Parts: sequence; structure tokens; C-alpha cells
Amino acid sequence: MSQQSCQVLLIEDEPAVAERIQALLQAEDVLKTAQALDFQVTQLSAPPESAETAPAFPADVVLLDLQLAGGQAPDILADLRNRWENTAIIAFTEEEDETLVIQAFQHGADGYLRLKHLDSSLLIYEVLAARERQQYRNDLAQRQRLAQQRQEFAQLESLAQSSAPITARMFGVETIRESLPELFQELSQSYGQLLDLALEQRMFRVEHQLSDRLRALADKMGFLKASPRDVIELHTQTLKQKSRDVPLAKAQGYVNEGRLLVLELMGYLTSFYRKYYIGLSTLNLSAPNPPGNLP
Repeated sequence: MSQQSCQVLLIEDEPAVAERIQALLQAEDVLKTAQALDFQVTQLSAPPESAETAPAFPADVVLLDLQLAGGQAPDILADLRNRWENTAIIAFTEEEDETLVIQAFQHGADGYLRLKHLDSSLLIYEVLAARERQQYRNDLAQRQRLAQQRQEFAQLESLAQSSAPITARMFGVETIRESLPELFQELSQSYGQLLDLALEQRMFRVEHQLSDRLRALADKMGFLKASPRDVIELHTQTLKQKSRDVPLAKAQGYVNEGRLLVLELMGYLTSFYRKYYIGLSTLNLSAPNPPGNLP
């Protein structure tokens, strides 16, 4: 049977305690359920202060001594929970302090151990249980985010359908996607690139002049007599394409950035038509009367 690695980050400032815990994780009399796991332990005497000082690997489980020198372990636990929200954290102590137990769970611990009577089976059982509980919460959160995304797509499609009668009366019966599918695909690629830039701009604090690019896209759609329904369809179809085969967190990022992007695009398209019709009105008012007609 091939072994799976379980990365354990042990935060303990007492060498003797750290050696004991590592020995328990490597003991031969482990539970049968853990025989297929290879516990890889990295020990730190203090919690990492930043991402730069944190271990390079993504820990599956963090074991945290609540009696670290300095006595700020509950605050440390809360900081670790905020930083590694998808990682199981188990707190432990030498002493039987009920106040610390309560504080540990209040600050986000997934499990608690006392070292006094700790053996290999109990430690490994708690590690596996905490990891399973955290995985369950992660799966639940992903399902909830996925359900929210599907609901948002459904609302956008419903909005596109509800605007169809207006589109038919003002701009023509067919949308760009129906009448010019290849051109619609080009527009979708352009909009998808803007979504990528918006996400990059948000994550890395860079500036991509998105407003200018959105205005150029709106002008192109305006010359094609695009309607509000076309904008909604472009937004919805592009979001669906960008959300395929990517991590759920990135898909949610596209959805979040897209909410602002589609509103700005709609605004620029409105501005295009306002300038277009004002220009037409000006031409009509200034045009000379045809020959033979009295003023």
C-alpha cells in the first residue's frame, strides 16, 4: 500500500516536548487507520510572523502549544486561524487549565490535547479527526460558494431573458451571440482578458487602465448596435468559460470582479449611445433643406 504524506507543523518551544510528540507520531503501534500515512513533521519554536517566514509546504495539521513562552497563545491561535483558514489546528498543553481549553476553541482550534496522558494512538486519532473535520468544513464552504455562483448565473440569465422584448423593439430581434457568433466569441475573449486583468489588479495592486479598455470594448459593441441583453449575455457566457477547470476560489474571484466590470461596461455603452444620438440630432438640425423646399 502506497503511503500518503501528512504534513504536520509543530509549534513548540520546549525541545523535550517537541521530541516526544514527534516520537509519538512515528511510533510503530499506530492506529490501523494511520498506517497508510507518512507523518512529515516540521518543528518551529515560535509561530511564523509572516508568509515569508512560514514553511514552504501547505500544512495539513498544525499542533500548537498553548503555553508558549510569552503567554499569548490564544492570540497566536486566532492569528493562525485567520492566516490558514483551511488548515486543521490542534492545541495542546501540559497543564489542566479549563480556561485555556475554552479559549482554544473560542479562537478557532479544531481539537485539544493534554500531554499528561497522551499516547501515540490518541494523538494520531486526534490528528486524523481534526483533519477530517476541517476537510468537511472546506467541502461545505466550496459547495456553498458554488451554489452562490450558480444562483448568480441563473439571475443573470433571467435578467437577459427579461430584457429580450425591449431588445427586440429597440435594437432588433437577434442578439449578437445569435446573429454574429464568431464576433461574439471575439468579444468574449476580450472581456475574459479584462476579467483576468481585474483579478490581477486586485491581487497584486497593479494598474492596468481597465476603464480605457472597457470604454473601447463598449464602443465596439455600440457600433454593432449591442443592447443591454448583449452585455448581460457577454458577461454571463464569459464568466462560465473562465470558471471552468479553475480552483473555486479563483472562480469566485472572477464573479466578484465581474460584478463591477459589467456595470462599468454597461455605463460606457450607455454613454456611447448618448453621444451617438446627440450627434445624429445635431446633424439633423444643421442639415440644409433639400432643393425646391421652402424653409
